[in-house]
Amino acid sequence: MKLEPKMMLWSDRKAAPGETDSFQPYLTPYLLPGDKVRGCVIVLPGGGYHARAPHEGGVVAERFNSLGFHAFVLEYRVAPYRWPAPQEDALRAVKIVRAHADEWKIKPDKIAVLGFSAGGHLACSTGIVFDEIKADNGDECDSVSARPDMLILCYPVITCQEGKAHFGSFQQLLGTEDHAAYAPYSWETRVRPDTPPAFLWHTAEDNAVPVENTLEFALALRRQKIPFETHIFPYGYHGLGLGTHPDFPEVRVWPDLAAVWMRKLGF
Repeated sequence: MKLEPKMMLWSDRKAAPGETDSFQPYLTPYLLPGDKVRGCVIVLPGGGYHARAPHEGGVVAERFNSLGFHAFVLEYRVAPYRWPAPQEDALRAVKIVRAHADEWKIKPDKIAVLGFSAGGHLACSTGIVFDEIKADNGDECDSVSARPDMLILCYPVITCQEGKAHFGSFQQLLGTEDHAAYAPYSWETRVRPDTPPAFLWHTAEDNAVPVENTLEFALALRRQKIPFETHIFPYGYHGLGLGTHPDFPEVRVWPDLAAVWMRKLGF
């Protein structure tokens, strides 16, 4: 595994109202050595759109390296940045990776976006609003598509339906507690015929982001005849990451399951 220096996403500094730190979004590549051209994953840690969980970042990239894929970790903007700042960062990341595909030995049509929890909401958005949000920087990356080729959604925030939603994520993303304002960002209602195939997993015991988030999105994909694979594990709390907790050994197979399908899709 070859760890490259982090890459800043934007040439100009991004600022948000009320910003109290100097954070700027960046992408860390985890590139495998050699000349073999491979598929890749861009990892988006969760954190409710107000933080980025470390256990859902670099270790995940390294795990997918071990499975034979290049990987990247995106440190995207969170509150006090609001919509569409995180989405701009994620789409810009896809463009950067695709524009450098030849240089980095990446298949340009085999780029997956992998997200956990609110990072799953962000990953999901890249497959739905990829042509609705500009992620331009005035460089060569502007000319390539921001659409990912696959979504990997890990206990994702998807819906704003009462009784199923993680309202805190929507509140941090949009800066409002008005639940009526969340509807356009409830992704199970926005699946398009060109939304990419998706791999999803969740635990039935998740009390923070209910399993219905995954189930509703899987049903929406089915209605559009988009290929998907879904795994619901019976036990486990929210935020299991790679699933290495000793109490829930069954969960740790999810990266292997995702890798099998990625290979079938040509990654």
